[in-house]
Amino acid sequence: MMIRPEKPGDVGAIHSLTREAFKDRPYSDGTEHFIVDRLRDAGALSLSLVAEVQGAVVGHVAFSPVELSDGSAGWFGLGPVSVLPSHQGQGIGGALIREGLEMLRGRAAAGCVVVGNPELYRKFGFQNDPRITFADCAPQYFLTQPLSSTLASGMVTYNAAFYGGVDG
Repeated sequence: MMIRPEKPGDVGAIHSLTREAFKDRPYSDGTEHFIVDRLRDAGALSLSLVAEVQGAVVGHVAFSPVELSDGSAGWFGLGPVSVLPSHQGQGIGGALIREGLEMLRGRAAAGCVVVGNPELYRKFGFQNDPRITFADCAPQYFLTQPLSSTLASGMVTYNAAFYGGVDG
């Protein structure tokens, strides 16, 4: 497996694999592939990595900037993370997350937030932090990971791409 930054020729594969990865998942509203497209179109896909196996794109992770109500800069949201169903359970998603977080550290990012399964994301260093909140989800499913010593607090706002309608 090779992890690398997204290339222009990967866009269709990322769209398809994200759609397939979230298809029929009870926690999904089925719009994740559109979110990635809208982030890209808005210039807000700060870090987009793919996992390639034998020349085929089988996984993807997106990182986009988030705003904190205290004005803290350099924070990012993790997600969506997508792996083709035929390749799930092989550590591809975890490898994408670890590589992305390491690249954010290299860019002097202040921190990262994620909405998701706490048991899963704690394995990557995410924790619940009552100082950083997100109004659109139950607090136990919103986790943070400082990537620097800079403290932050406040309400998180994701890019508008997360709130757009399904656009085909």
